Amino acid sequence: MNLLLLIVALQNPDSLSVRFSGMTAVTGYEQAVTDSLLALLPGSTRDRTGNVTVTLGRGGPKRLVYCTLDETGYVVGNITDDGYITLRRVGGGPRLYPLFDQQIEGHRVTLFGRRGAVPGVVAVRSTHLTRGRPSRDEPPFTVDNAYVDVGASSRDQVLGLGIAMLTPVSLAKRPHRYGERGGLLAAPNAGRRAACAALASAALSRPRVSGTVVVAFTVQSLYADSAGLKTVVNLQGPFTEARLVTVPSKFPDTTVETVGLKDVDALRADLVKWIGGSQ
Repeated sequence: MNLLLLIVALQNPDSLSVRFSGMTAVTGYEQAVTDSLLALLPGSTRDRTGNVTVTLGRGGPKRLVYCTLDETGYVVGNITDDGYITLRRVGGGPRLYPLFDQQIEGHRVTLFGRRGAVPGVVAVRSTHLTRGRPSRDEPPFTVDNAYVDVGASSRDQVLGLGIAMLTPVSLAKRPHRYGERGGLLAAPNAGRRAACAALASAALSRPRVSGTVVVAFTVQSLYADSAGLKTVVNLQGPFTEARLVTVPSKFPDTTVETVGLKDVDALRADLVKWIGGSQ
């Protein structure tokens, strides 16, 4: 693929939505995704908190348009002597529904260690050992019940894989297009990722700007104080206007969160007009 075709492909919000939905950015551990954004967006920079920004135009008025990158996920909480890994949830807090953690039970996960991504699976209860036991009053699965198997038989083997305390963990990402002409995209956090894809695509199109527009991909939005956004405002503000970019989604905060790619295309076109000063 020559450079021109590559640029055109990267500007396509559909392609970027699929690409972004396959990435993982557990809140507080977004560096791998922001590394990709720095490579994708010419002139972009990363600030002290980890936000990626690119400034378009100059002069006044000065406006901000941003999307949130991070997602609720997990980190390694402990490594047992026989090589199993326990987890702790990061982000979300009381906004999550009570059965959120059930999404990882028995499913494949990815651990992002110092030596690269390591596949694992969350164990499930033995049907043989629990058969015949009353289950009506048993509490539902929570993160405290999660034991991750990475194929190791000792703590040292786990450490040898580059996995340590606080290594980020997420569901294995497998974005899936379906529906008529593949017009729907399902993936964990599809709404956030598609919104960021539309924003990146709009920024890559380099629209003519009235005044200055700061395009920001913010981190740590799931903490109580929205640390990433506050850093952008403190370092690059004040702004006369700020716009959070969102895409409507079905089944939010589930493994099959779904967005319509027509909505992403429409958002990208609207952002190009907004950045250019057309309200």
